[in-house]
Amino acid sequence: MNGKKTEKNRSDLHSEIGVNSTAGDSRPLHTLKGIGPKTEELFRRAGIETRDDLLHDYPRDYDACDPPVKPGEAIPGQKNAVIGRITRKPSVRTFGSNSITIAEVSDETGSITVNWFHMPFLRNSLRIGEWYVFRGLVVEKNGRLTMEHPELLSPEKYSGMTGLLMPIYSLTAGLSNNMVRRAVAELLKEKQEEAEFLPDEIRETYGLCEINYALTQIHFPDSREACYTARNRLAFDEFFLFLLGVSQMRSAREREANHFPMKAVWKTERVISGLPYRLTPAQDRVWGEMEKDMASPHLMSRLIQGDVGSGKTILAFLGMIMAYENGFQSAMMVPTEVLAEQQFASLSKLLEENGMLEDVHPVLLRGSCTAAEKKKIREEIATGRAAMVVGTHALIQDAVTYNRLGFVVTDEQHRFGVRQRERLTEKGYTPHVLVMSATPIPRTLAMILYGDQDISLLDDMPAGRLPVKNCVVGPEYRETAYRFIEKQVAEKHQAYVICPMVEPNDELPCENVTEYTEKLKARFRGKNITVGMLHGRMKAEQKHEIMEAFSAGEIDVLVSTTVVEVGVNVPAATVMMIENAERFGLAQLHQLRGRVGRGKDQAYCIFIQGNGKKEISPRLKVLNTCNDGMQIAEEDLKLRGPGDLFGVRQSGEAIFHVADIYRDHDILEKADAAAKDLRELDPGLDLPQNSALKNRVEAQFQRQFAYSDQEF
Repeated sequence: MNGKKTEKNRSDLHSEIGVNSTAGDSRPLHTLKGIGPKTEELFRRAGIETRDDLLHDYPRDYDACDPPVKPGEAIPGQKNAVIGRITRKPSVRTFGSNSITIAEVSDETGSITVNWFHMPFLRNSLRIGEWYVFRGLVVEKNGRLTMEHPELLSPEKYSGMTGLLMPIYSLTAGLSNNMVRRAVAELLKEKQEEAEFLPDEIRETYGLCEINYALTQIHFPDSREACYTARNRLAFDEFFLFLLGVSQMRSAREREANHFPMKAVWKTERVISGLPYRLTPAQDRVWGEMEKDMASPHLMSRLIQGDVGSGKTILAFLGMIMAYENGFQSAMMVPTEVLAEQQFASLSKLLEENGMLEDVHPVLLRGSCTAAEKKKIREEIATGRAAMVVGTHALIQDAVTYNRLGFVVTDEQHRFGVRQRERLTEKGYTPHVLVMSATPIPRTLAMILYGDQDISLLDDMPAGRLPVKNCVVGPEYRETAYRFIEKQVAEKHQAYVICPMVEPNDELPCENVTEYTEKLKARFRGKNITVGMLHGRMKAEQKHEIMEAFSAGEIDVLVSTTVVEVGVNVPAATVMMIENAERFGLAQLHQLRGRVGRGKDQAYCIFIQGNGKKEISPRLKVLNTCNDGMQIAEEDLKLRGPGDLFGVRQSGEAIFHVADIYRDHDILEKADAAAKDLRELDPGLDLPQNSALKNRVEAQFQRQFAYSDQEF
């Protein structure tokens, strides 16, 4: 996206919420000591271009340097620091060009085996009888404790580290954790103190620390307590600024008149009666709410929540038909090209079955369209020849002009920022807006986060839909799972395998897509099973090709990160296997599970718990016994306490850097109360004491909701 367009969008946002300046240090990273052109480029690939970006790139986890334990006291499934002596000379085994160095550490408490990959020189470096500290993940294999690829430290050096919380950052290829730590340390050393922007009364009421203390302690905490204190302040800030910003946008929208009054039409009833299935009671109820909204003097702004497969899309199509019958255009924006193609095909089929296809002339607008195709489609949209438009982010580019756009649908809203949805509604007068989401959010939280929208819930499933069968197992079940997948593929079905990581990471040992794909290809060699790979670092065209091939049945087993969480409808996919399932949040696991069970055949979800623990984690127990998204969301609230800090942050596209609506629901409720109190006193944040806060609201919205042409 070019700089001119960026400045235009910022200017639009400035005027919309009434702010004339921004906050933050926009100097490039090379102005920091120790950051050269090559390192700056590595940070840029991670989305970190300025000092302010780096300051707000909070750790995703912390490495707690606890006192070392003896070999027999190590706890499987956890990172341990084990102090002990090497009891015999290490051995080296070679496998082609690969090698593994194996050593034994033991004392009166027991023993543990330590392994290093591709480090044969350690055989001569490690001395029998000398004390070492070995630090890494401990697993139990065949009744024996094993630590793979541990850090090797002297007891004296580790003693100086004991008690520290070392930050762990999200990384991209070539960027190491030590590089990020050094850069952040230098930034904090050079950084000038920021002016406090929260009113003193709010800080005192909610027990929040000062902003500079929070920014320092979130990166390099002096203690767990300091880390919690810093994190709570920053989470409060994110929620508070978000709620104030949404309130400002809502106020601006409410001042605009309804230019698209509609009346109920018989055509939608005819379409409903011609469907090959009956609408569920929940669908009937929500459609009634939509009809009432669109026929009222006020604009509709409604969020529909419902599990994958609960029937949100047909309601959106009915809304588009109602808009057409009232003489208005409609648009549906979805996050991926593959999903856009699928929604367009479904809409076209419905229109054709009802004799409306030629008159409506729906069009599909994608970023990958040729220049000639885009020109033709844009002309049809501008003239009104195309009454319905389906597409990706291409729908909100400046070159697209609509003709009486009266109804807008955004699919999978959590993949679009508020600002992106606003740009779609800016293509003329503000239209009726329908937002669809399969993300299970408890109603209490949804009412806060989507306070500017009415909320409808699809809480039942279409008749005949078989519930997914679940099982939670350990890594030892993996081979059985592979045989089960083989059997499913032989029956013309397909499978997903989800891994938490794209590439290997020594600091976060878990399954990764890159190596797992090769492992599965070798495992299924000669079985006539095609294995594909998908992850978020691929180019948009590459991801599109992979998902198209999977949808077409050309790929039998797709190994992927959570990028498939917002995917397409693949009825032949009957198996979802999730590696290291304990590393994901409940809501995300439920979203992933929703990728299967879309057809008439029985579907299965296999959760592999890879942390070495024998007992099933509480969140996986919930998923093992429940398929109801809203019930799962409520359980998530109970399981995620505010003290649950030292877990791995969920992957995926999040609008908050540190806050989590589930884990921090208590902070969200406090921020909501504070925002409401402040809005009553100073609705426009115009008082002199709130000028710094007003600037921060604008800066936060730029960071969270900046318009982007990126395809997910």
